Amino acid sequence: MTIHPSAAGFDRSAPDYERGRPTYPGEAVGWLVEALRISPGTAVVDLAAGTGKLTRLLVPSGATVVAVEPVAGMREQLRSVVPGVEVLDGRAEAIPLGGGSADAVTVAQAFHWFRGAEALAEIHRVLRAGGRLGLIWNRRDLDQPVQAEIHEVINRHRGETPAHLSGAWRDAFRATSLFGPLTDAHFFLEQVLDADGLVARGVSTSFIARLPEEERGEVEAGLRAIALRHGEPVTLRYVTDCYWCEASS
Repeated sequence: MTIHPSAAGFDRSAPDYERGRPTYPGEAVGWLVEALRISPGTAVVDLAAGTGKLTRLLVPSGATVVAVEPVAGMREQLRSVVPGVEVLDGRAEAIPLGGGSADAVTVAQAFHWFRGAEALAEIHRVLRAGGRLGLIWNRRDLDQPVQAEIHEVINRHRGETPAHLSGAWRDAFRATSLFGPLTDAHFFLEQVLDADGLVARGVSTSFIARLPEEERGEVEAGLRAIALRHGEPVTLRYVTDCYWCEASS
């Protein structure tokens, strides 16, 4: 099995992803670290780690962090910006680690891409008894006019690409007996970008990166027009959604 076709766009957009995507709020990361019982000496797998936006924030906990990422361009960026962390080629449905080898698994900005039932079975296999799974997403605050405008420019190209906002990712958790119920918390984040950064933020989206050059150029022009209307630098608001659950024995 391969990754979703749209996710292959991340290979092309990895530098834009690193430049344009926001970090995660310290409060949200702290909440996850506590909920997942991450501490010095624990083993953490950051699954679908991308360019390591979350990975680098887990390292200061003192845990041993292994990043697993299926897209070569993302792995290249990750190794560059988070040196010293082991980076493996692998998918959520085929994690290249032994059974019971992790105390915690984290998934940032990615669970909606997974084949949910298969991924949960594989995550459960990798976790030790009583291990925990944590999920985190930054989502646009669409009550902010500038974010609503950006969403309109980008989302018209989404097609059948999976989306966190659809909520479909929850179906796998409702259907499984491998994990207990999800506990959630929500935080707020602001990101300040110049026009180039705002464009990078937009074209880091997988399905935008896969567009033909002319269409991709139209998206870039639309995003620059938004930056011009709102004035640089542009402050973007996000809501950070966090979840955790514990593996059943």
